Amino acid sequence: MKIAFFAGTMKPGHDGVTRVLFRLSDFLQAKQIDHIFFSPIIPPDDEQTIPMYKVPSVAIPIYDEYRLASPSQKYFSDRLAEFEPDILHINSPCTLGRAAIEYGKEHGIPVVATYHTHFASYAKYHHLQMLEQPAWLYFKHLYNKCDRIYVPSLPILEELLSHGIKNLEYLPHGVDTSLFHPSHYSDSWKNRHGIEKKYALLFVGRLVWEKDLHTLADTYSILEKKRNDIAFVLAGDGPIRNELEHQMPKAVFLGYTSGEDLSEAFASSDIFVFPSTTETFGNVTLEAMASGIPPVCANQGGASGFIKDGVTGLFAKPQDPADFAAKIETLLDAPEQRAQMASDAFIYAQEQTWESSFERLLISYGDILRTNDYFKHINESFKVLLHIQ
Repeated sequence: MKIAFFAGTMKPGHDGVTRVLFRLSDFLQAKQIDHIFFSPIIPPDDEQTIPMYKVPSVAIPIYDEYRLASPSQKYFSDRLAEFEPDILHINSPCTLGRAAIEYGKEHGIPVVATYHTHFASYAKYHHLQMLEQPAWLYFKHLYNKCDRIYVPSLPILEELLSHGIKNLEYLPHGVDTSLFHPSHYSDSWKNRHGIEKKYALLFVGRLVWEKDLHTLADTYSILEKKRNDIAFVLAGDGPIRNELEHQMPKAVFLGYTSGEDLSEAFASSDIFVFPSTTETFGNVTLEAMASGIPPVCANQGGASGFIKDGVTGLFAKPQDPADFAAKIETLLDAPEQRAQMASDAFIYAQEQTWESSFERLLISYGDILRTNDYFKHINESFKVLLHIQ
């Protein structure tokens, strides 16, 4: 079987989407399944471990870390025809994804998509609320041309259904339970960051307003006035870092953090605080749970679909700093409850593996191809893999 992926960026570690895609690629390589990525942003040739093809693009004024691909399929059609894919998988509803859908329809190749990013909800963070409804109409028109749309959380799946988007399949993300594990705890981590003898309240993610970081900053202000035993720690970088540093002067900003440094930050913190209401899943929340720290998250968006309130984490009212502060204090002042919640969160996370998620994806590919004329092109090794007779 051959799969062609289309992504907004393939810069390693750039965001949650790219981390998922590189992990999926590792899985496919282990299964010896041929695949290729098309994207306007790819690593240098000497850093590529998988086939990639760069498409022409232009800069995006609001997001200089991303680029908008040319909407024409002519820039990738020759390479794609040479690859001879059995299925096309788009990972962004951008111009590149639209061009890939058009190519698939023209050539009789099944097209699937993963709903990674809740773009329509971003409009209000840029004072462009009038664009939210047109965005939903565009996504409905685009995604309903796909054979399947994979959605990582049930709350988001229900929202997509409410906007008339069809062919949805629930496919939750997983977590690397060796990379994110309590064993990465370090006695010296807090000392190195000058927060010894304080509770570390950790946020992990890109520093953008779409993550509801106004809520985080206001929660910081409330708790800083009430307590001297806490320290907010932010792992990540982004365009609003300077503003946040001004609003949260005593917080620790780690900058972009990955690998063992990120594992250590998770396992050595006390509570994970994640106010975002725009996540389609919230990988970092599951990573916190796997690391043995309880999350306090907004009761909206992806994480609300897998946290059991009061058992594996606590929900706070969306965009309500006072409630976030109250829920954080509830855990700070109840160490036994916090420890039990951390334990329950850890147990839940151990069952959420990437391997099981990706196996389900392969089975879904097979289901789609069985109902498509392209099924006759599936190689024998893939038939054996899916136990297809």
